[in-house]
Amino acid sequence: CAAANMMREYNQKLNPSCPFCRHSIFFTDEERHKNDLKRVEANDPAVLLKMGAKHDEEGDYESAFKYWAHAAELGEANAHLNLSILYAMGRGVEKDDEKATYHQEESAIAGHPQPRKILALQEIDNGRIDRAAKHFIIAANLGDDMSIKSLKTCYAIGEISKEDFASALRGHQAAVDATKSPQREAAMKYRNI
Repeated sequence: CAAANMMREYNQKLNPSCPFCRHSIFFTDEERHKNDLKRVEANDPAVLLKMGAKHDEEGDYESAFKYWAHAAELGEANAHLNLSILYAMGRGVEKDDEKATYHQEESAIAGHPQPRKILALQEIDNGRIDRAAKHFIIAANLGDDMSIKSLKTCYAIGEISKEDFASALRGHQAAVDATKSPQREAAMKYRNI
C-alpha cells in the first residue's frame, strides 16, 4: 500500500516516488497535472477515476461522467459506483434508475462492498429479504462491518440459518485478517505520527 511505500522511503532516506512506477513524485501542481494527462492518454483507470472526482467536486458532472465512463470500461469498480450515483441523482446525465442499478451491479461484481449494501437495501425495499441477505453475506466476506451487523439482524428474524451466519462471520474475519501485516501496522503508525 502507499503508506508502506512511504515508510520504506522514509526509513531508507529515499526521495518520495510512485509506488507503481518508482518515478519521482511531482511536487508542483503543474508537474502533477502534466503527469496525470500523460496517464490519461495511457488509459490509467486510477487517474481517470481521480480526474472524474476532480471534475465532480467542481460541479462539472458531464466531464466527471466522461472520465468515469472510460475508467468503468477499463474495469474500475469505483468508477461504476460513481456512475451509479450520477445516474441515480441525474447529475450530468438524465436520471435513470435502471442504469444506476446496472452500474451498482457491475461495481458489486468487481468486488466493491458498498454497492452490495446498496443492492441489499434495495432488495429489502422490494420485500426480498432472502436476496438482501445474500448481498450482505458477500459484502461481509469482503470484510464489510456493517454487513455483519445486518446479517445479525437477518439471523435474529430467521432469514438466514445459523450455518450461513457462522460462515459469514468466518469469511468476514478471514478478510479482515488478510489485510493485517506487520508492514501495514507499522505504516499506519507512521501515518499517524
